[in-house]
This record gives sequence, structure tokens and C-alpha cells, in this order.
Amino acid sequence: MFKQNYRNDNRSRRFGGKPSFSRGKYIDPNRFIKKAEPILNAPAYVPKHAFIDFQIDERIKANITKIGYITPTPIQDQSIPLVLNGHDVVGIANTGTGKTAAFLLPLLNKALKNPNENILVIVPTRELAQQINEEFIKFGRNLKMFSVCCVGGASISQQVNNLRYKNNFVFGTPGRLKDLIERRAINPAQFGTIVLDEADRMLDMGFINDMRFIMAKMPANRQTLFFSATTSPEVGVLIKEFLKNPQTVSVKTGDTSKNIDQDVIRVGRDKQKIDVLHELLNKPEFSKVLIFGKTKHGVEKLSKTLTERGFKAESIHGNKNQSKRQRALQSFKGNHVNVLVATDVAARGLDIPLVTHVINYDIPATYEDYVHRIGRTGRAGQTGKALTFLG
Repeated sequence: MFKQNYRNDNRSRRFGGKPSFSRGKYIDPNRFIKKAEPILNAPAYVPKHAFIDFQIDERIKANITKIGYITPTPIQDQSIPLVLNGHDVVGIANTGTGKTAAFLLPLLNKALKNPNENILVIVPTRELAQQINEEFIKFGRNLKMFSVCCVGGASISQQVNNLRYKNNFVFGTPGRLKDLIERRAINPAQFGTIVLDEADRMLDMGFINDMRFIMAKMPANRQTLFFSATTSPEVGVLIKEFLKNPQTVSVKTGDTSKNIDQDVIRVGRDKQKIDVLHELLNKPEFSKVLIFGKTKHGVEKLSKTLTERGFKAESIHGNKNQSKRQRALQSFKGNHVNVLVATDVAARGLDIPLVTHVINYDIPATYEDYVHRIGRTGRAGQTGKALTFLG
């Protein structure tokens, strides 16, 4: 009943032209069931540094203090000194553990010390690129540092125009960056630093050729930072291919967050999934819910059905243009709607505060996808709930 078909498309042909079967594997439904562990029982990480201890510009420290950051997360605590010292770094950490600040803060300092330094940050999705750009603006307030966000679904002519100005940071998705390079709006040889964030997801989404195209045009003496939430033989190949003598920081604590209560919803023959979902969403504790579906069409249809049933719902998927996707995401973040129906485009890297429940309306293609879906809840020390529909 639960077995998923293998995908056999061009995006699966990642290495040597051979199809990859990492997508669409059978997942034992018992893996969707796990009680959350009491947060108080989790051993506290004792950082070696406070943010004020890092050898970074005092103006950056002032911005960090205004934001309210005091104690680094493990990935920040261990990665920032390595990046400051110019090492190539491989960072392996669970989703929601502060990887963005782990590279943005030391690279901001690098750009301040050398105004001619150009930094390229590549991520798998438009939303993540924009989120990182927003973090850059907060960390870089009053520093006269500039950035441009280059993603699909937005005006490429506007991006070309923005790239004519001095930008210390360029944030983008692989496909759009490749397009801009081919148009000669971006010259990778001018970038001394590159960050591959959520690299495992970019690999999974079939961006390997675009990544190799970009990396081949980068200077040989660049600094490369590689962040991933999962490891695999294919990820290992990329690390060997793209990085030189990297320092590895691994603070991954397990497949899923320990403070997410996970369970399944079995739908009997006498019930419809949509009716069961309706009953769940009517419960008061389901106050901010992220629902994942398999296809763009299915997600849009489910969102409209929930709206017709009286719920404040929005959708986010690849068929929506970037402005509509961003409005939907901001409406959910700002609590103007309390239900967001999404494809896996929203499963990686996005920081959405106080999501009470993640619901897998459709079973994810892989267990790794499941891990990243449910990682949108149970963040910042909160307990979250994840439910997966079966049947």
C-alpha cells in the first residue's frame, strides 16, 4: 500500500549518466511514529565562545547584540572560527540549527576587511535565497554592504540591472545563476568565496550539472563552504570535488529532532482524507499548520478546498510566480493565514516561527524528505507535532 514508484527522469541521472534510485524508496510507516523526548532531559551544549568572543568587526557584534544573539549554536560555535581563519569548511547539522549565521557572520567580516571580496551563496530554493538575504540585511545593517538575490520566477532583467552595481554578496539558485553567467551578467572568476548551502537538497533536486558549471568557472584558490543536513556517498563525491583540505564540523544529533512528537493518521475506507484533515484543523491546538503534498496541482487543489471549507489557507509550489510565493509565505509567517499547503519547496532551510504541526498529507518520496519536512516544527526549543496520513 505504501510503496512508492521509482522516479526515472533526467534529474535522477546525476553521476555518469546512470539513474539514481534514491528517490521514491519504500518507507516503513513505523518510522513515522516516535514520541518526543522531554526537552529537559536533553544534554545542554556548552559552547566554547560567546558571539562577543569571535574575532569579528565590532559593528557586526553590535548588530548581533541588537538582534538578541548571545550564545552560538553548536554549528556556529565550531564553524565561525574556521571560516574566519580561511579554511574550506564542511558543516553537517540538523535543519534549524543556525547554519545561515554560521557562514554569514564570518563572511561579512571577510568582506568588511577586504571591500573587493565578492561572495557567492548558492541554495536550492527561491525562498531560502530570499530568507538568507533578509538575514544578511539584519546582520549587515549600517555596514554599507550590498547584495542581490538572483532566483527564478522573478524578473531576470531587473537582476541583470542590479548586478551592474557593486554587490558584496550574491545569493541565488543554481539554474538562475547559470543563466546569468551565460548572459555574462555574473563572472564567477571574480568571486573569491562560495557557499553551497543545503547542498544535499541541490543534489537531490538535480542541480549537479549547474553546480559543476558554476564551480568550474570559480578561481582555484577560492574559499569554499559546504553545508548539508545529511550525508551520503554522493555528497561525499561533491566534497572531494569542490573543496580543498576541508575542516569538517558535524553536529548532527540524529535523523529527526528529538522534540517532535511523530505519529500517523490511518484513514479507513469509510472516510475521506480531506474530511479527516478538516476535523484535525478544527482542533484549537492546530494553530499554525504546514501541510505537505506531493504535486503542485494537488497542493493548489487542497489549498482551495480548505479555503472553501472556511480555513485561512495559502499555497506555495513551483507553478506560482515568485511574488505570489513570497506573499503566501509572508502571510503564513505573519499569522494572516494559519494553514500553508506546500510541496517540498518549503521543506528545506526555511525558518518559519512557531509552526505547531506539520502534516504529511501525501507520503514523502524518501525518508530524508520526511526529516526535512517535519523539521519545520519543533524549532528553537519548542515541542512540535508531525502527522503522516496513511491509507
